[in-house]
Amino acid sequence: MNKLLAAALATTALSTGALAQTTEINEFRIGILGGENAQDRLNSYQCLADYTAEELGVEAKLFAPADYNGVIQGLLGGTLDMAWMGASGYAAVYIQDPEVVEPVLVKINLDGSYGYHSIGFARKDSGITSLADMKGKVFGFGDPNSTSGYLIPSIEIPQESADITMDSGAYFGEVKFTGGHEQTIVAVANGDIDGGVTWADGQGNWEDGYNSGALRKAVDAGLVDMNDLVEIWRSKPIPEGPVVLRKALPQEVKAKMTALVDTLYEKDPDCAYGVAAGDSLGFDPITHDAYVSIVEARKAKSN
Repeated sequence: MNKLLAAALATTALSTGALAQTTEINEFRIGILGGENAQDRLNSYQCLADYTAEELGVEAKLFAPADYNGVIQGLLGGTLDMAWMGASGYAAVYIQDPEVVEPVLVKINLDGSYGYHSIGFARKDSGITSLADMKGKVFGFGDPNSTSGYLIPSIEIPQESADITMDSGAYFGEVKFTGGHEQTIVAVANGDIDGGVTWADGQGNWEDGYNSGALRKAVDAGLVDMNDLVEIWRSKPIPEGPVVLRKALPQEVKAKMTALVDTLYEKDPDCAYGVAAGDSLGFDPITHDAYVSIVEARKAKSN
C-alpha cells in the first residue's frame, strides 16, 4: 500500500471524530462511465461494490448511465460518491464546480505509465489505412464528453492536414456520434460506419485489442475480431482519467475507498482486470495537477 495512504488510514483510525463520521452515510454510490453496454459494466464492477459494502458496512450501489453526462451530472448533483472518469469528463466537472470531487487514483499500465491513446481504426477490407483514405467517409466518435472518443481527436486530427476539419460534410462525409466506445467499435466492425476512434493503452498486441481499453473489452466480450480491423491513426499520449471521490464524503470513507481501490490489484487481480478494462498494474495516487492541460483544452474547445 502507498505509504501516504497508510498514514492517512492510521490517522483516521485514531480519530474518534472521523470514526463518528461513518454514521453520515448509509450507502455508497459508484458511477460507471459509458464505454460498453450497461450490463457488462455492472458485471465488471460488481466485485468492487461487494468489497465496498464489506469495507464501509453500508450498501454499495452501482449506476451505469447511458452516457458520460449521466456520471458528470451525478457527481455535480451529489447523487454519486465515486467514479472512474475520463480526463475530459473530470475536466467537465471541475470547470463547473472545482469543489465537487477530488482525483485520488489513476490506472497504471504494465510498463508503469499512466497514459493511453485515442486509436483511429477501420475495417481491414475497406482499404482505409490512413486519415487521407477517410476523406468523404463516415467517421464515428463515441461521446462528446469522452477524452479519446472526441475531445483529443477533435483537436489533433485537424492538425494532421490543413484540409481536415471536424465539420460534418466538409472533409469527412459525415462526423457521427455513436453513443459510446463499444457502439463505435461494433459500428465499424459491422460496416455501418467507415472508421471510428476509441481508447486503448496502445501496448501489447493488436490482435488482443492491446493490453487494456475499449478494444480489449470488445475482444473479451466476443464482439470483434481484431484481425478484421486496422489502425489508421493514433493520438499523442493522453493522461489516464482519475478515480474521483466526492469531496464532501467523511474523511474516513475517502481514506478507506482510496486504499481499497489502490490495493485492488493485489487483493483480487480478476476484479482489477474488470474495473481497469484489461491488464494493468492496478492504481496509484494522482492529483489535479495531472489534468491541468486537459482542463485547459476543454475550456478552449467550448469557447
